[in-house]
Amino acid sequence: MQRRILIGISALIASIGLAAFGVGELLSGPVPTAVNTLLTDVAVEPVQISRFQPVENGNNLISGWLVRGVRGHGMILLVHSLRSNRVEMLSRARFLNEQGYGALLIDLQAHGETPGDRITFGARESEDVEAAIAYLRNAFPGERLGAIGVSLGAAAIVLAKHPLRLDAVVLESLHPTMREAVENRLRLHLGQFGPMLAPLLLWQISPRLGMSPGELDPISRIGDLNAPVLLVSGTDDHHTTVPETERLFDAARQPKELWIVPGGGHFNMHSYAGKEYENRISGFFYEYLPR
Repeated sequence: MQRRILIGISALIASIGLAAFGVGELLSGPVPTAVNTLLTDVAVEPVQISRFQPVENGNNLISGWLVRGVRGHGMILLVHSLRSNRVEMLSRARFLNEQGYGALLIDLQAHGETPGDRITFGARESEDVEAAIAYLRNAFPGERLGAIGVSLGAAAIVLAKHPLRLDAVVLESLHPTMREAVENRLRLHLGQFGPMLAPLLLWQISPRLGMSPGELDPISRIGDLNAPVLLVSGTDDHHTTVPETERLFDAARQPKELWIVPGGGHFNMHSYAGKEYENRISGFFYEYLPR
């Protein structure tokens, strides 16, 4: 009888482990999507940007859209969230372009039309951000540069290994640590006991990516971001809570601003807050990207 119980417990543990491995594989799997053929109400130019470091499959190009603005008004890099693509940022490009800004919308590696074997939660995606900013500096010398990153896109900006030399940065729905990001999502989908499974997902980061979970913590790197920062989060965001955003804000350098959106969740803040979002972002860029 005791032997059967032990066998049952072992089988249960193995099943949980296999399920966790499957979830990790699903979360980090690529999400290719063809977007270049979409019709847009913004005048976009398809661009291909060379990476500094080739990816494993040998394709060295980042796909994106360029939106030209008024010379001297500045250029804004727009970086989408997890398992999305550049289309998510199109509405932001539209309202920014109406104010004269140019914009560059990119697909992060393993998203959209940019190849990649695996989503790396900001590690390799940060190299895409560095390459995109280098492209803007070469193509538009003298223009002041800003960036808006959402969730994964925000992490990719913060985790960049080299100074980005941006003039203003907006970070939306950014988690402080990988542990909290995983625990919050498990709690949201599995209830209060969900976070107990977090170690089974976090341990996979090292063998999959060759780094520890702590190396993917934006809160440990946000102080290195030498640019004015606007942090945006929602009161109803259960993926990244308000106290977590406030900790990020405390860790960031001055000058910095914090906007907690009443009723906002972990979704497209521009779609939710509309004109208020546009006024906030415009005011921030107007101050730090003088024309």
